[in-house]
Amino acid sequence: MKSALITGANKGIGFETAKQLSQNGFHVFLGSRDLKNGLDAVEKLKAEGLTNVETVQLDVTDESSVKAAREEIGKKSAALDVLVNNAGINGGMPYTALEASADQMIAAFDTNVFGVARVTQAFIDLMRKSAAPRIVNVSTSVGSLSLQSNPAWPAYDYAKYAVYGASKAAMNMYTVHLAYELRDTAFKVNAVCPGYTKTDFTNHVGGEVEVAGKRIVKYALLDQNGPTGKFFSEETNPETGEIPW
Repeated sequence: MKSALITGANKGIGFETAKQLSQNGFHVFLGSRDLKNGLDAVEKLKAEGLTNVETVQLDVTDESSVKAAREEIGKKSAALDVLVNNAGINGGMPYTALEASADQMIAAFDTNVFGVARVTQAFIDLMRKSAAPRIVNVSTSVGSLSLQSNPAWPAYDYAKYAVYGASKAAMNMYTVHLAYELRDTAFKVNAVCPGYTKTDFTNHVGGEVEVAGKRIVKYALLDQNGPTGKFFSEETNPETGEIPW
């Protein structure tokens, strides 16, 4: 059975992604900063008949937590086939470039950028043992420099994305370099925007979480001919999904 690790999987899009990957036959490790929340999430999935799930305590901002999760998963799985770097924060209010504090920026980058690097580097050896390893970095269209600098872009006048958008743009650049370094391997590495979705993150405003989860899972299940080193937002570009960095 193939295995997958999803960070921030105890709720929202991460939880839905875990559910859909489990339905696709994966053994899914739900990474959760709070172990109890992770255990509760697993019980919800098991109540739906999904038994190939378990939680692992994983705080992407804590090096020791990441290493402990790697050791735990390594004891249970010979390889890791899918890594979904989903954990993320918006940095908190105020969101604007002139008002947000340095501490807000540091917190957002610690989770959204450094956390992605910590987890990816910790699990890369286990992923190299997979015949078809896939990394999906959960991003956002407001992390696109090309789109966000375009006055015609619907989110151009939104002032609340300065911290979050900057951190996701940095994560996108990490994705570009990661895909490049793995270009001659079986890895597929992509940044995927699940779309504006009804979760705690958006105060439950937006599209359905099932759709968001499906968008992520699509790139977790790419075959050998699938794209790598790309940025996708099917909400923004329904035709091909690909959007500019």
